[in-house]
Amino acid sequence: MTFAAPIAEQLFVLKHITGIDALAQHGRFTDATADVVQAIVEGIGEFAANEFAPLNRIGDVVGARLIDGKVVMPEGFVAAYQSYVANGWGSINAPSDFGGQGLPFSIATVALDSLGAANMAFALCPILSVGAIEAINHHGSDAQKAAYLPKLSTAEWSGTMNLTEPQAGSDVGALRATATPLGEGRYQIRGQKIYISFGDHDMVENIVHLVLARTPDAPAGTKGISLFLVPKYQLTADGGIGKANDIKVVSIEHKMGINASPTCVLAFGEEGECVGELIGPEFGGMRAMFTMMNNARLNVGLQGVQIAEAATQKAIAFAQERVQSAKAGGASREPVAIIEHPDVRRMLLRMKAGTQAIRALLYFASGYVDRAALGEAGAREMVDLLTPLAKTYGTDLGSEIASLGIQVHGGMGFIEETGAAQYYRDIRIAAIYEGTNGIQAADLVGRKLGMEGGDVIRRHVQAIAADAKDCASLATVAGACAEVTEWMLGASVDDRLAGSYAYTQMMAVATSGWLMLRQLRAAQAEQAASGSNAFLKGKIIACRYYLDVMVPEALALKNSAMAGSELLYALDAEGMAA
Repeated sequence: MTFAAPIAEQLFVLKHITGIDALAQHGRFTDATADVVQAIVEGIGEFAANEFAPLNRIGDVVGARLIDGKVVMPEGFVAAYQSYVANGWGSINAPSDFGGQGLPFSIATVALDSLGAANMAFALCPILSVGAIEAINHHGSDAQKAAYLPKLSTAEWSGTMNLTEPQAGSDVGALRATATPLGEGRYQIRGQKIYISFGDHDMVENIVHLVLARTPDAPAGTKGISLFLVPKYQLTADGGIGKANDIKVVSIEHKMGINASPTCVLAFGEEGECVGELIGPEFGGMRAMFTMMNNARLNVGLQGVQIAEAATQKAIAFAQERVQSAKAGGASREPVAIIEHPDVRRMLLRMKAGTQAIRALLYFASGYVDRAALGEAGAREMVDLLTPLAKTYGTDLGSEIASLGIQVHGGMGFIEETGAAQYYRDIRIAAIYEGTNGIQAADLVGRKLGMEGGDVIRRHVQAIAADAKDCASLATVAGACAEVTEWMLGASVDDRLAGSYAYTQMMAVATSGWLMLRQLRAAQAEQAASGSNAFLKGKIIACRYYLDVMVPEALALKNSAMAGSELLYALDAEGMAA
């Protein structure tokens, strides 16, 4: 099977869900004309298929390796990354003041969609650099921006986020890394960080680490955390590469998947020579961290789309080639391709519809990121609301679709040589990192539900319900979401958290269903105007399947969302383990 980016699908969703034409009317994004957008979508799709996709298998089998204290990427990765930089694909959304193209985030989302579908592990490197650029651009000094953003914006340098420590995972406030003042805004950094994706590699000449640490006498918990810029190589006075900073790669993790993404344990300052700079104010680390993480969470949700697309393409290709058994009810007893069997068709259609639904959700959210950047009223609140929905549902459904891809392959899906299992192994981490999906659900009911006294989420649900009057399944789910929302607003903290995951899934399905309904109408209108084609026919069927089959499944979550916490605590720890 040869990967091909879903260009027609991406352009359709950009037009009808993201609203890219409207974004291009704003002065900041006037370069995002229809012909430029199409050229980028087609160009990155071709690049991903020709450069990233062929390396997916070797990345999984060989993986990144630690040799003499340095991470070495598999054969072909360095050349492909250099081609990625030379073609300008890393600069799409980077600030134009520092060499980036300054195009909408939603266009960069499409680029990552294609790159990650071709090779999810490889595409993790650009995702992390985006977070570094965001943090430095929003919180860094003019000198820091001038020194680091030009190379980060062109992807000549890469960036990382260093949050987690052995004793401080989701509880970031428990971190112990220290930063001791050296004068002139410089600090001596000391501590160990774990799970650092692309914490070291040989594809760039410098890596910009953003490290959370505590200054002396900092208050306990999250209030005492500051953010520091710690490059792999210190810079000379003229901005060139200087001496190596005191950063040691202790090890790289042996993981279930994404083997071409080196997940490093990094030791900072073991020799007392690790120097970093404070970004933003002292104790402003949490604010800066969320600048790094918010768009990164959307990009992780997009990884669900990436793997769903790749797994679906592979499953369809296999089902067309694999001949087995006669078709039930058919006139002939000759075996047929398994795509003719009803249960295989059920799985493939679910994969196709689910992939399109989460792509619409992620592209919808990306459009609001752009509108928030333009200062559009209410856009930032919509980004805040959509982020936990997109991250949670995107990664959960992406995992389900990858699992279905294995099932379509039957026994061969469980054999590594077919490559079907890699998609599931790769995507399984996405529900865990950048805040587990349970934490995303807690964020929804703990922070986002109460925005404007609940009116942000009320308006969103009301908009879905108002547009779904001709779609009974969606109207019913929207009504259930409205009911659970009011229950959540009046519930205790424990009861809200107990039902938060089910509620997040309900809201995500309702939102995705709304976007699929809008696509259904758009596809039908295009079909009526210009006649049918394979893409429009497939789009209409996928939308109908999602609305008629997958949306109603969300109603089963209502009782779980409103069950309360009492039953969860009916057993003590001893009884739970018995």
